[in-house]
Amino acid sequence: MLKGKKIVYGITGSIAAYKACYTIRGLIRQGAEVQVVITPAGKEFITPITLSALTHKPVVSEFFSQRDGTWNSHVDLGLWADAMLIAPCTAATIGKMAHGIADNMLITTYLSMKAPVFIAPAMDLDMYAHPSTQNNLNILRSYGNRIIEPESGFLASGLEGKGRMEEPDRIVETLSSFFDTKEQARQSSLKGKRIMITAGPTYEKIDPVRFIGNYSSGKMGFAIAEECAERGAEVILIAGPVALKTSNRNIHRTDVESCEQMYRAAIGAFKDCDAAILCAAVADFMPAEVAERKIKREKEDLVIRLQPTHDIAAQLGKMKKANQKLVGFALETNDEENNAKGKLERKNLDFIVLNSLRNEGTCFRSDENMITILSKNSRKKFPKKSKAEVAKDIADELEHALG
Repeated sequence: MLKGKKIVYGITGSIAAYKACYTIRGLIRQGAEVQVVITPAGKEFITPITLSALTHKPVVSEFFSQRDGTWNSHVDLGLWADAMLIAPCTAATIGKMAHGIADNMLITTYLSMKAPVFIAPAMDLDMYAHPSTQNNLNILRSYGNRIIEPESGFLASGLEGKGRMEEPDRIVETLSSFFDTKEQARQSSLKGKRIMITAGPTYEKIDPVRFIGNYSSGKMGFAIAEECAERGAEVILIAGPVALKTSNRNIHRTDVESCEQMYRAAIGAFKDCDAAILCAAVADFMPAEVAERKIKREKEDLVIRLQPTHDIAAQLGKMKKANQKLVGFALETNDEENNAKGKLERKNLDFIVLNSLRNEGTCFRSDENMITILSKNSRKKFPKKSKAEVAKDIADELEHALG
C-alpha cells in the first residue's frame, strides 16, 4: 500500500497523458499524496484544472507561479517526495533527463530528486527502438532509475508493444510493490541491534515540591525509539518525566526523574548496546542543597547555589568501544553549527543532530522538527518535518553508521 507516501507525478507531452488521471486516482486510492509537475507540452494534452481536481493540489508547471516573484522550488519537491513517477515520459524528456538538460520545471525537479524515480516511456515503436532512445534509457537505468515497460509478447523485432505507456493499474502496482518490499526490509534493518535512547527532560529538586527543569516533552526521543524498534532493534528507552506511552514490544522502558538517575541508568545500559542516541534534555545544573521541607516565602529574595550535573554524553564517549556508535543532540540558539561541531569532537560522538530554537514551531513541545545531521566529514540539512519523519532520517543515519 501507499498510505502516507508522497509522490511527485511528472507528466510530459504525450497522447498518453490522459492515462495520468487513472494513475493518479489509483495512487490516491492507495493513500498516496500526489503533487503533479507538468511540462508546457504536457498541458497541450491535459489541463492542469483536471489534475488539480484529482490531487487537490495546484499543479506545478513553471518556475515562477506568479509575477510577484513567487517561485516553485524544485529542491523542496525533491526533499518532500518519497518517490517520483514520470508517466507518460516522452523520448524528448528521456533524452533531457539522461543528459541533464534542465530547461523546464520537471527536469529540474528530477535532477534535485532524492527519492527513487520511476519512468513509464510513451512513444511509437520506431522512436522507442531507435538506438539513441535505447542508449538514453540505459543511461537512466545506470543512474538507478526504474523503467516501467509493458509486459507483452514479442515479434521478430523483440520490441512489440514496448513503446506504449504501461497501463495505470500496473504502474500503481509497481510503486506499491516497491514500497511494500522496502517496508519489509526496513522492519528488519536493525534486527539484532541493541540501542539505548534517552528522552525527555530531567527534574532537579529544589525542595519536595519545586524543581529546575525544561520544556522537553520527550516526543522526539520517543519517536526515535518507536522507529528503531519498528526496524527490529531492541530498544532500551531511558525516559525522564513525560506523559508519553510506547507501543512497540521491542521497547524496554526505564523511567527516571533526575540527571543522577538518568546517568546511572545510561552508564549501566550502554556497555551492552551497539549504539546510543542521547535525545534527552538533561539539566546542566542542579541545586547544591535540596531543602527537606517546602521553602516558605519569608523574605524578599532567595539565592539558590547550583552545581554541575553529570555530563552523560562525555562519560559515554569515554566508555565507547570501537564497535559502538554514539549519537548526540545539540539544541542551540546562536552560532549553531560551530557549537554543535565542538560538542561532536569534545564528546567523541559519531554524529550529532542539531536543531535551533530560532526555527519556530520546532523543538520543545512541538510535533515537528527541523534538523541538520553533522559528522566529522558530512553535513545533511533536512526541511521541517513531523518528528516521526525526522526519526526516520536519524535511524537511516544510524543504520549507515552501523554499517
